[in-house]
Amino acid sequence: MEELFDKSAEYDEMLNRGISLSGEDKYFFIRGRFSDLAKNIPKGKRIKSILDFGCGIGDATLLLKKYFPGAEITGVDTAAEALKYAREKNSDGGTIRYIEIKDFQYKERFDLCFVNGVFHHILPEQRPDVLKLIYDSLAPGGLLALFENNPLNPGTKMVMHRIPFDKDAVTLVPSETRKMLIAAGFKIPVKPRFLFYFPKLLSFLRYLEKLFVHIPLGAQYYFLAEK
Repeated sequence: MEELFDKSAEYDEMLNRGISLSGEDKYFFIRGRFSDLAKNIPKGKRIKSILDFGCGIGDATLLLKKYFPGAEITGVDTAAEALKYAREKNSDGGTIRYIEIKDFQYKERFDLCFVNGVFHHILPEQRPDVLKLIYDSLAPGGLLALFENNPLNPGTKMVMHRIPFDKDAVTLVPSETRKMLIAAGFKIPVKPRFLFYFPKLLSFLRYLEKLFVHIPLGAQYYFLAEK
C-alpha cells in the first residue's frame, strides 16, 4: 500500500480512474472540503498551526494554505517518496513543512488537524492508536476535521471499487466514526456534515446541497471534533 502512495503520477492516475465518474477532478473535491471547513470553524477560534495528517504528495496541503493563510502547516505521511515530491513541488518557502510519521514527535502544538480519507486505510484495531497520536498532537481546545468516504452513498462504493488503492479499504459509517472519536476523548459539538451529492451532470442542483448537509447521503462526511 505504501508503495502505491509513494508514486505521485501513478497515484493521480488511479485516483482519477475512480472520481472521473463524478465528472470532476480532485481539486473540485479538495476545494469543497476546505471551503466548508473554513466556514465552520467556531467564531473566535484562531488557527495558527495545522497538521495535515496523511498529506501524500502535498497538493491539498498547499491549497490548504489559501484557506488558512496565517497558519503554519505540517504535512505528515508514511510514504517517503510522496513526501520528497511534496517538498519539491508543494512547499511555499517556509510556512509548510513535510515530515515522515516515524519522525513525528509533536505534543500539544496544533490548533487544527485535517485528515481526509486516511482512516479507511488503517486497520480497525490500529485506529485508536492513530487517533491518540493525533489527540496528543493537538493543543488544548484544538480541532480535528476528520473526513471520510460515506459508505451510505451508492456512488461511493462504485468510485472506490475503481481505485486500486481503495479496493481493500474498510470504510466507516458515520456512527462508527462518532464512537471512535468519543472513545479517543474528543468532544463533538456539532453533527457530521455531508458533502458532494450531485455529479457534474447535475451541477445545476448543487445550490441545494447546503440544505442537505445533515442528510447522510453525501459522498463524503466529516466530523469537526474538539480536544
